[in-house]
Amino acid sequence: MSVTLRGIREEDLETIMNWRMDPEITRYMNTDPQLTLEGQKEWLAAIQGNPDVRYWMILVDGREAGVINLTGLTREDGVLGWAYYMGEKKLRSLKTALALEMSLYDYIFDTLHKEALVSDVFSLNRGVIQLHLLCGCQVVEEKKAHVCKNNVCYDVTFLHMTRERWQQAREGKKYEHVSFEEV
Repeated sequence: MSVTLRGIREEDLETIMNWRMDPEITRYMNTDPQLTLEGQKEWLAAIQGNPDVRYWMILVDGREAGVINLTGLTREDGVLGWAYYMGEKKLRSLKTALALEMSLYDYIFDTLHKEALVSDVFSLNRGVIQLHLLCGCQVVEEKKAHVCKNNVCYDVTFLHMTRERWQQAREGKKYEHVSFEEV
């Protein structure tokens, strides 16, 4: 299995749109959008011109598998946010998830020289929370009924990774290195 990343292209937009509207994906996200291809083109133009965000297409063995992104790149305090999802169920694996997350930490702290990375996860998504904990993240807080959609409110768990914690946590961890090239 080989995991690589590349910038998002216009020809990816329909695939991304379909993933992003898939109930299996959106059940763990803050919104359940109804997207159009024209709207996706506007989104792509907006992210390509925004220095505060960076998005990559995740490829597993050369096949489009998901999307990963960073936010807050222009923040002066050096704290970034991130998120990702694997749209292709058959390409999901613990090995891929570990490679992506730990390589992202290398990129954030060793290449970008940022101070911390934060994320929020629906508390019912226990597998992803456990993945983050396995990689060395710490739970900061859990907010009850923090996101409401479709008349249902969800608890959200907030996690945090610092440069110092990652430098300690990565010792002894084995993972495939994924290159987060500039897009």
